[in-house]
This record gives sequence, C-alpha cells and structure tokens, in this order.
Amino acid sequence: MSANAHMLLVDPAHFDVRYVINPWMQPAHWARERGVHMAQARAGFDALCAALVSIGCRVSVMPGAAGLPDMVFPANAGIVLDRRVLVARFRHPERQGEEAEFEAMFRRLQAIGVVDLVETLPAGCHQEGAGDCIWDAHRGLFWAGWGPRSSRAAIERIADFFGQPVVPLELVTARAYHLDVCFCPLSGGELLYYPPALSAASRALVEARVAPALRIEASADDLAHFNVNAVNVGREVVMSRCTGRLRAMLSERGYRVHEVDLSPFMLSGGGAFCMTLRLDRHSCVEPAGQRKTPRRKCGTGLALGVGGA
Repeated sequence: MSANAHMLLVDPAHFDVRYVINPWMQPAHWARERGVHMAQARAGFDALCAALVSIGCRVSVMPGAAGLPDMVFPANAGIVLDRRVLVARFRHPERQGEEAEFEAMFRRLQAIGVVDLVETLPAGCHQEGAGDCIWDAHRGLFWAGWGPRSSRAAIERIADFFGQPVVPLELVTARAYHLDVCFCPLSGGELLYYPPALSAASRALVEARVAPALRIEASADDLAHFNVNAVNVGREVVMSRCTGRLRAMLSERGYRVHEVDLSPFMLSGGGAFCMTLRLDRHSCVEPAGQRKTPRRKCGTGLALGVGGA
C-alpha cells in the first residue's frame, strides 16, 4: 500500500465528445449511443475512484463545468510539486476555457491548505500540465513533452518555477499528443514507454538516463489501449484494460496491475493518468523501502537547469 497519495479527479457529469483535437476523439461514434456511453463513463469513473482508494490513495473529486467536457482530464490542469502549482495554458480554443476554472480550483485548494503557491504561465506560452510534464521521483527530474500541445519555450519556465531539472522530449506522432500517452516512469526506476512517439534526439536523452534493463517498451497495441497512460503509486499500477503480455511484464518486476474499463474516456483520448492529478508529490527522497539508495535531500528551490537540447 502507498498511503498519502492524494489524487484529484473531476466529476464526469459534463463529460462529452463533441469535437476533434486529437486522433483518438470520435464524436460521431459517441453521438450514436451517447446515453450508453455516458452511463459507462460514470461507471468507469466510479471504478477508477474505487481502484485508487483500494491502493491507499486519498481521492478528492471536484465538479466540472458545463461546456468544458475535457475538464474530466485534470492531469492537464497544471503541474504540482512541493505544494507549488503551475497552471496550464492550453493550445486549442476548445480547452482554453478550462484555464480559469482550473486556476479557481487550485485557489480553493490553496485556501484550505492543500497547496501553498499557485502561479500561471504568460499568455501564449502553451503548457498542458502534468500530461506533458511528468515527475520522475526515482531520478529527481521532470520529463517534459513538447510539440503537439506544449511549447518548447515553457520548459525553461518549469525549471525556474520548481527549481528542478527538466529533460525536454519532443513528441513526433499525432497519437502521442501528450507525453503521458506514451511515457510512464515507475517507482522502481523502470520506464514504461513507446519509443516511436519520441524524436531520435529525445530517445537518446532517455537512453542516457535510463539503463536498458529498466526500459519497458510498450507496443502499439498498448498505446492504443491507453495502458501507458497509467497511475503508479508504489508497487501498484492502475490502468485501462491491458494485454496479458503487459500485465505479465509488470508482474515480473513486482508490480500489481489494477485494470479499469475506461473505454468511454478513450473515445476522447484519455486514460487513467489523464483522469488524475497527484497533489502530494515532493522532490524529497522517497520513504525507506521504496528506493534502494537515497537520491538527495529535499529540494531547496535552487534552479538546476534544463537537461538536454
């Protein structure tokens, strides 16, 4: 169990698939059986909450807003580390209305003491939250995607705000429009990822930091089932329904896989990671038993720069 992991989710009451801003979105398919899909989305959301609670997470559910169906994916709301929040700036007009809603949500969390500092990026500096900026606790750094949604220019601002190293990874396939679709660092130091989604230079950055024995290459089928878009807490992994191959690979490394039917959300291009935002991440050394060797002391706020080119 991994107690104290605090997950933010957004209620799916306003979830819908009405437009296309990524290759996975299927509004015509959704519209044919909207009522069925809405009921399945509610069931999938409730099952995801139950799975998170079963592995020891604290779950907070916030309301969404009418007319903003993708608020159900709060991983894109912002980046959270050390009780500091950098609120997202969305590239597509269809999602830009979420910015004020998510900022207000974080301000409420600040008012009740969940986070300490909330800041926004300048207008036009696109950065779509934890979906494109994933904290790797094992290595003490952010992996930051750029290209389809988030801008390369945002990476330096992330490094300055959090005082942590950031490794920029260029995304080169339309299906991996966010980094979290194709990239999942695990607590034991392994990396579950889909290499074809990254540029050759970015793959080299990954290979320089992650030993071959720790790289778990996902298949195109794993990507299509949003299995890389997973929530990892300790030795527990929560994901959409996966293949026996992937389940066995993770089990062999000591992870317990919890599968949830998230197919309605996949029709909008999201999975378990997209639907959650972890609020309690810290840059400190992980608790004893979760790491074989200590990494470093808690972050001091000293900017360590942007890794790679």
